[in-house]
Amino acid sequence: MRYLALAADYDGTLATEERLNTETMAALRRLRASGRRIILVTGRRLADINRVCPDCELFDFIVAENGALIYNPRSRQETLLAGPPPTVFIEHLEKSNIPFERGRIILETTLPFHTHILQAIQKLGLELLIIFNKGSVMVLPPGINKATGLDYALRELGLSFHEAVGIGDAENDHSFLERCECSAAVANAVPKLLEETDIVMRNEAGRGVVELIDELVDNDLSRVSINLEKHFIAVGQGDDGKNVTIPPYGINVLIAGPSASGKSTITSGIMERLMHQAYQICVVDPEGDYGMSSKNLITLGHQRHAVEVGEAMAILEDPKINLNVNLLGWPLSDRPAFFGEFFPGVRSLRTRAGRPHWIILDEAHHMLPKEWGHLQEALPWKLGETILVTVHPGQLPGGILSLMDIVIAVGPQPEKTLGEFSSATGLVFNSISCPAHRKGYAVVWFPRRKEPPVSVRIIPASGEHLRHRRKYAEGDMRHSSFYFRGPNGRHNLKTQNLVIFSVIAQGIDEETWLYHLYQGDYTRWFRESIKDPYLADQTERIQQRKGLKPEETRKLILNLIEARYTLPE
Repeated sequence: MRYLALAADYDGTLATEERLNTETMAALRRLRASGRRIILVTGRRLADINRVCPDCELFDFIVAENGALIYNPRSRQETLLAGPPPTVFIEHLEKSNIPFERGRIILETTLPFHTHILQAIQKLGLELLIIFNKGSVMVLPPGINKATGLDYALRELGLSFHEAVGIGDAENDHSFLERCECSAAVANAVPKLLEETDIVMRNEAGRGVVELIDELVDNDLSRVSINLEKHFIAVGQGDDGKNVTIPPYGINVLIAGPSASGKSTITSGIMERLMHQAYQICVVDPEGDYGMSSKNLITLGHQRHAVEVGEAMAILEDPKINLNVNLLGWPLSDRPAFFGEFFPGVRSLRTRAGRPHWIILDEAHHMLPKEWGHLQEALPWKLGETILVTVHPGQLPGGILSLMDIVIAVGPQPEKTLGEFSSATGLVFNSISCPAHRKGYAVVWFPRRKEPPVSVRIIPASGEHLRHRRKYAEGDMRHSSFYFRGPNGRHNLKTQNLVIFSVIAQGIDEETWLYHLYQGDYTRWFRESIKDPYLADQTERIQQRKGLKPEETRKLILNLIEARYTLPE
């Protein structure tokens, strides 16, 4: 299921003239029987809801007082998200004979007394929020609305807004409906809500809610979900300037191409855009390439710590945490077994909570090798919302490749990559229709559409340059490390990044330093491994300058490194 929760307003939505009718209550029970959660989101005070609602235990949570109070009907636990209005404000209204009613946090009056409320707030120098709801006027602390209350309730259920459908009718419903993955308005809603929601029901109030529930239970809103383009994720930009996009649900993506062709660049860009829209992602990272890719990504594991499955699953329980599982601590031969244990846990969490929304498998052939005999029992032939990144499509099992809905070929021979995918799956590919490679571009193919592949400009992550700088400055470059060996191989000092290079370079003997300088080793490493042509060019100039003392060459090069790779705190 995509949608695991319904968030609904009370007056004018679920209820007419304060009451839930039997048809609406039966529909709510049917929705609960489907395994979904129900959250009531109302501007009413809790005492009012308990008075007018015949069965509050229909709801998993009640978000009352316009988001300020969260109530669990089963445990009867109340949680306040803010404090009451200031005493000086209450006293001022009482002295001014302004009629109002108080909740635990909310203060309510009616039109036209909003002008007196506003004058009081201005006179007393207070920071309070006024919200209109048809004829009612509500006063709340800043930062409190139905969206903040619903966010709290969803998180208590282990869910996020991406698993929620919202339905309402009035002005104060805007905030939570805007956040829900899919929003609906009953037919009697205010005009602005009818204009802005994703679905407008044919019926009013409770009958409109029943209509929505019927479609939720019958087909998980599949009729409308495919058209929710506001959630689509850009994978690149076409020559017409328009983004080529993918839906956030129900598809699998393969990104393939040779080493250093830009796979991590396009993958990081997609990851960033998913996280920007608050989709929870889980990266499985065999080479440790994504540990520094984003401040929004928490990394578990390193070379000296093999991540345990339970450790990773505990982190994923929080819908607001994005996880990078670094597998450097796992031997290459054990990685399929790790993934075989990890993925069922992820699948179980997805069934229960709809998350993580996306799984990214870098170097996917490490976890899903073609020859691994336990693949089918560990990984049923369904993935969903998964990105596989690999060098050669043919390294992956054909059954896995057949699940791919989009193939992104990166590198100088996209026709070769797409042809390899076609051969493994039997999906027809005409190499003549494949666009030629262009630097900074990738080729995107939707193999189930009767359309040729298209060339798209890669949209990198905004922090892509910083990711690479961090990798070269602080990460572990492994096989691309620099070795100080000196003449006759007297040393074998490994420098796996620029920080360690600089430390060793400061203390290495003069003969070894000059040996590598005049061999062009520094220039070559900076150009080919660090991929910094400016640093390489400047080092080459230092190497060629006459009259520089050995210590001067060392100081100039180390100063260059420090200037370019000192990272912001």
